[in-house]
Amino acid sequence: MDEIINKVEKSGLKEINLEDFYIQGERYLLDIKQYLTSLSFGEGKEEAFILKEKDFREYVKTHDWTKYKDKLVAITCTADAVIPTWAYMLIATVLQSYAKKFVFGDLKTLETVLFQESLSKMNPEEFRDKKIIIRGCSNLPVPESAYVELTRILVPFAKSIMYGEACSTVPLMKKM
Repeated sequence: MDEIINKVEKSGLKEINLEDFYIQGERYLLDIKQYLTSLSFGEGKEEAFILKEKDFREYVKTHDWTKYKDKLVAITCTADAVIPTWAYMLIATVLQSYAKKFVFGDLKTLETVLFQESLSKMNPEEFRDKKIIIRGCSNLPVPESAYVELTRILVPFAKSIMYGEACSTVPLMKKM
């Protein structure tokens, strides 16, 4: 019987799976739309939302913030409304004691920030003059921004960068 040889292993290719940089934790979207006051301009007319400072401060004061304990939170407002910056800042002052991490934006923004933080901890020097495959398939939600950020980090160090799987890669960069 012939011995099975792992050609990928012998090729010196280094595979990077972005799932390894995924930060575990429950994600939560905190949409302040529900805490705005709705104004209607007559029957069948447009509706507008405003933030009333007194009401909003009362919400922040009485809200059960413990439900955000150790969660990864994205703070946003999906209503078409002008929200004063201090409103988001006020929420941040309270979330600081509860959330594992919070950002301004939607859940996609949260994932981008989480991956940027995680990737910033890697040592790109260990990939100097290496042939790299950035794995394409993942079971966890990996945003495109993470692939771009990883590529940005690796280009100055890598000999070559490919995307995909060892059996089928797309070449992205190769130094001569």
